[in-house]
This record gives sequence, C-alpha cells and structure tokens, in this order.
Amino acid sequence: MNLDESSPGRLLALDLGDVRIGMAISDPLGITAQPLPHLEAGKLGTRRLAARVATEARRHEAVGVVIGLPLLLSGEEGTRAQKSREFAAALTPQLPGVAVHLWDERLSTVEVERVMIAGNVRRRRRREKIDSLAAVLILQGFLDARCAVGPTRSDP
Repeated sequence: MNLDESSPGRLLALDLGDVRIGMAISDPLGITAQPLPHLEAGKLGTRRLAARVATEARRHEAVGVVIGLPLLLSGEEGTRAQKSREFAAALTPQLPGVAVHLWDERLSTVEVERVMIAGNVRRRRRREKIDSLAAVLILQGFLDARCAVGPTRSDP
C-alpha cells in the first residue's frame, strides 16, 4: 500500500468479525473518521459479504476501502489476517477503480473495549458499538499515517 497515492474523497473502513463487520467512514477530505452502523455477517459467505460491503462503499461514494489486518503481536499473520486478505481479494473485483488497503489493526478492538469499560459503558452497549468504533480506530490510524506522509510533489 502506498499512502502517498491518496486522492480526495471518502474512505470506508472495516473491522471484520465472525458475527459483525464494523464500519466507519471518513469525511470527504479524509481527515476524520466517523462510525457507521455495523453489518451483520451471520452465515453469509465471503462473496455475499463482499457484495454487501461494495453496496455500502458505493452508497457512501467511497474512493477507497481500508480493511483491518489483525496481525499477531509478533507481526506475523495468523488465520484472522488470512481471512482479511481473502475478504480483500473478494471485494476488489466488486469495486473497480476503488483502492482496497489492508491496515495493521493489532489490538484495536481491545483498545476500544478498554476505553469503553473505563467510561463505564454497559456490556450490552459495548457489544453494539465495539465493532464500528474499532473500524473508526483503524480508519483514523490510516488517515493519520497518510497525512503524515505529506504531499509527494511541491506546488509551484
């Protein structure tokens, strides 16, 4: 993934889970991330889930999709990371012209849960919001890193 090849427009982020897919969207300038309602993964296969995500990406006019890549603490890829790669591979052909990025999301869900517990958010409410808030964390990390790269060409 090349962070400096960014074009203006909204980015959609995903936190893939077995039960739910957390989603977040950026503002049109790609500065901030806001949560979206999660998608129920249920027993849908990868291709059908990818079709639902592609529909959401088009609905929000996303120019890119950022998928959380849950690496192991060692930095290696486990089975969850492989599932993210498979999902990205299924999503890419459904969104021609839309960049699909994988982004290291180690411990994003754990961090969100810790903050929610510290804020005295009830368990039921945490379950409802944790996936989308993890997607916000993934997207904001991607946006911040892209912004830190800065422009690649100088303006006259």
